[in-house]
Amino acid sequence: HTGERPYKCEECGKRFKTSSHLLKHEQMHAVKRPFCCTNYGKSFNQNSHLIIHQCVHTGERPYKCEECGKRF
Repeated sequence: HTGERPYKCEECGKRFKTSSHLLKHEQMHAVKRPFCCTNYGKSFNQNSHLIIHQCVHTGERPYKCEECGKRF
């Protein structure tokens, strides 16, 4: 319960409490993510995921609930 995170990812610097959590995290870096957000630097494995993410920057809410009309 000390909050210590002695295991560090050499790729991004994120730290973990256990080596198993670090190993699981490191697998994320092995996946190809060729679609990169120019505003934030986050990358995605599918272009459609990048397009959805870009709505965060534009404020666009392209989807509408047919029942209540709320956009998201």
